[in-house]
Amino acid sequence: MVCPVKRLAILGSTGSVGRQTLDIVRTFPDRFGVLALAAGDNLELLSQQVEEFKPAIVYHHREGRIHADEGREGLTLEEIARLPEADIVVIALSGDAGLSPTLAAANAGKRIALANKESLVAAGEIITGEAERRGARIMPVDSEHSAIWQCLAGEECEPERLILTASGGPFRHVPAAELARVTPEQALKHPSWRMGRKVTIDSATLMNKGLEVIEAHWLFGMPIDRISVIVHPESIIHSMVEFADGAVKAQLGYPDMRLPIQYALTYPERLVNPGLPKLDFRTVTRLTFEEADPEAFPCLRLAVQAGKSGGTYPAVLSAADEMAVALFLGGRVGFGDISQLVERALAEHRPVMRPSLDEILAAAEFGRQRVKHAASGDGP
Repeated sequence: MVCPVKRLAILGSTGSVGRQTLDIVRTFPDRFGVLALAAGDNLELLSQQVEEFKPAIVYHHREGRIHADEGREGLTLEEIARLPEADIVVIALSGDAGLSPTLAAANAGKRIALANKESLVAAGEIITGEAERRGARIMPVDSEHSAIWQCLAGEECEPERLILTASGGPFRHVPAAELARVTPEQALKHPSWRMGRKVTIDSATLMNKGLEVIEAHWLFGMPIDRISVIVHPESIIHSMVEFADGAVKAQLGYPDMRLPIQYALTYPERLVNPGLPKLDFRTVTRLTFEEADPEAFPCLRLAVQAGKSGGTYPAVLSAADEMAVALFLGGRVGFGDISQLVERALAEHRPVMRPSLDEILAAAEFGRQRVKHAASGDGP
């Protein structure tokens, strides 16, 4: 049986998830074609991708449209996300840049391979509501949410609890007093995963896990009080689901982002990919678990609190963290300052409950600016 080629619009093609998505396309050229590519700063890599995959539409946020078929000039990211001939829209953009394109894809009823957690963190109610109304399908790319998605497959009963696993990053046993001396180079050495710079720092602070708690709330309709986080350093179990009878289902696999990316693209099929590593239980000597201490990881505590508070708090949290991480990577603030800057922005925010998209974007800008001003010592 010959399967039709699925045409992909990949937003964020030069980032970590975007590059690994194109690895899957290389492996299955008879299954996937590239309709559109959109990228940020890396024009050189984007040009190489254009040469290899020959998409009809290419967008670069500084150059604008750098290549397109006749009649496709000047398309915005939102218009690319709504392209009628796009079978799957891959949202691999970083930060709240992914919010509007994700909403546009949902409005168009698309199959969305979502790797941009900030969009659901900031505007989960709006996006999931629009997806339900328009018949769009959000397929999570994060390994944790993909694991939950797979564990829920075929289940008719509502789960009792979702359990997200976290590697704990490189500093889970480092005393708090020593964290002030952590350098960006040290923080970027993740023990298990190959990810982008921002996500890697978020994994070291466990902010990433806090954002994933909020994202899981919207993806699976689960109250935040019934979503747990546990540290699992081996990164073999990607998440678990507990049911009312006490049974727990876990999804295991080698820690490689191409696995959940491929599942999102091929669902409901599972295709043989000889380029992907398989888990060898003969080499798995132990599976260990530790408590994710919210006091030791204040970013996790802040994220869970923001998720419970709702309204525009999660938008402020996400954007403030984005700015704080950028300042840390630029050497302008210390590692321990990240949580303090985010906490200050949240404390100074006046929330809006049931916000509009414009109010969410305004709250995100507030979070960024408050962190920027606080880091420079400026006033409000």
